[in-house]
Amino acid sequence: MTDAATSTREALIAEAKAGEGVALGRLLGGYESYLLLLARAKLGARLQGKADAADIVQATFLDAHRQFPNFAGTVEAELTAWLRTILAGQLALVMRRYLGTAARDVRLERQIQQDLTDASRALDHELVAPGTTPSGRASRREQAVLLADALAKLQDDYREVIVLRHVEGLTMAQVAERMGRSGDSVQKLWVRALGKLRLVMG
Repeated sequence: MTDAATSTREALIAEAKAGEGVALGRLLGGYESYLLLLARAKLGARLQGKADAADIVQATFLDAHRQFPNFAGTVEAELTAWLRTILAGQLALVMRRYLGTAARDVRLERQIQQDLTDASRALDHELVAPGTTPSGRASRREQAVLLADALAKLQDDYREVIVLRHVEGLTMAQVAERMGRSGDSVQKLWVRALGKLRLVMG
């Protein structure tokens, strides 16, 4: 992504902060795939059958709309960090609801926020195109957001194997168990999925 795209994103942030409702809608809508990916990864196998990641993301957007006048940032990295904080609050509500007293810890929200940050970094560090320098990444849009958009375009199995391996950090054996596949099948699927992802990323 070029510096022009980064500038466009920052201009959109500025317009939204100036009270442009359409700009705010466009701005937040650009992070749906990113927040969905993080929410699904955090829900994991234990909660995915009870809570819907899409509902959690919609609640996050509603909260972000309400709180946006308090957002003090001007660049995308600050916006994504802010959105992760709001998403962490929504995920904490879900976990308290479904996990009961075990989840009623004052540190829960902070831990979820750290987990979301770690997952976002994992996307950036593990799946970023080979040869891309840190300074090159800094001059572009948030890599994790672009990767989430690309993953959303893959078929379900490809997306799942990448998320389990690189975002949730499972071993190949654990991925195979979660997906109900053999280890060899998952290894081949993972290789194909990475190839498809690189094609989508261009």
